[in-house]
Amino acid sequence: MAYDYEYFKKAVLDLTKIDLDAYKEKQMKRRIDTLIAKNKITGYDNYVAALKKDNRLFEEFVNYLTINVSEFYRNPEQWQIMDREIIPDLIKRFGKNLKIWSAACSTGDEPYSLVMALSKHLPLNQIKIYATDLDKQVIAKAKTGLYVEKSIAGVPDEFKKKYFTKVGPSYQISNEIKARVEFKEHNLLKDAYPTDYHLIVCRNVLIYFTEEAKDEVFRKFQKSLKSGGFLFIGSTEQIINHREIGFERRNSFFYEKP
Repeated sequence: MAYDYEYFKKAVLDLTKIDLDAYKEKQMKRRIDTLIAKNKITGYDNYVAALKKDNRLFEEFVNYLTINVSEFYRNPEQWQIMDREIIPDLIKRFGKNLKIWSAACSTGDEPYSLVMALSKHLPLNQIKIYATDLDKQVIAKAKTGLYVEKSIAGVPDEFKKKYFTKVGPSYQISNEIKARVEFKEHNLLKDAYPTDYHLIVCRNVLIYFTEEAKDEVFRKFQKSLKSGGFLFIGSTEQIINHREIGFERRNSFFYEKP
């Protein structure tokens, strides 16, 4: 019997450990149907069989599924709040050895932006960012640190000159910035969360999740933070029940754990 989408979701969970039930179904199904058609495969059962045999197809599928859209200093006005208020507050509260997690970090734009933002307040050798993503392909790209001009458009000029080198049409981020970030694979919906963080950054990822999955992730982030720590979310997101979860809203995109 041919797979319907319900069976397909179970097969994907077995193959990739990605739980499609946590994603908005209409949106995700449309993306997957487009990818299957692009590969000229008929039906979910044939596509699952192809994923099991063809490593290239499998990697393409995971990469496509995890929706990697990222850029440096995305929404610059929010990074200004980070620079003026959040980082000084964190240093005042916790000192200079801050524990910072960039969750669902995609191609590295965000954790590298964090290093540069922190470098205005701390020496580089005191900065360490823990950066995670579900997709090992984007982690590999992040470690390479090569970006198109559009990706780095938001980087302040002082940092562009100091930390990027033009390589053909692309821009290579410096090793001194790369050295401050540790990349690991992590599934927000399945894996255990690290603890005792002062700042967690997770932006424009949870918009693809169901309300139940979002709620679960926000609650886990709250537990991962130390009291006095902050969660920084994306401009397309909000935590409607933030008080119930245990957050105080500092402003639209920064939530504090009292």
